[in-house]
Amino acid sequence: RSTTVTGVQTCALPISAAARADDAPIDIEADRMVSRENENAVAFLGKVVARQGPMTIRASSMTVYYDNSAKGDKAAGQIDRLICQRDVKITQGDWLGTGDRLDYFAKTRKAVLSGNAKAWNGPNMVSGKTITYFMNEKRSEVDRDDGPVRAVFRAGTGQ
Repeated sequence: RSTTVTGVQTCALPISAAARADDAPIDIEADRMVSRENENAVAFLGKVVARQGPMTIRASSMTVYYDNSAKGDKAAGQIDRLICQRDVKITQGDWLGTGDRLDYFAKTRKAVLSGNAKAWNGPNMVSGKTITYFMNEKRSEVDRDDGPVRAVFRAGTGQ
């Protein structure tokens, strides 16, 4: 039920440069923010826009979970995972990814777009139930729903 795309960067999630802790800070704007310290989480609600370097994520809600287990260590408080829900849209340059949900796992550098997931790079597009991008491996998998995985590649686009 899954299709693996290896060596083809056509529609891979572009979070790789933005996901490292030593890169630019994440700037998040939203209508409301709720800190849940007992869960090591911060929820952003309503018209969420998160920017890091050239990447922008938009969603109705985003929950940032952080790792607070390494007391006194500089790893304490670093992002463990992000969960974005409803009307998720990720852009970087001419790359666009959309879906109902995005789960990003910082330690393994894995991003999962789900719920009517689609990704475009210029005119090229892939779609399926989920699109999983393994950033360390530069590999993506597209899983199907009831129908087939779909990919449209335009000839002569240089992508």
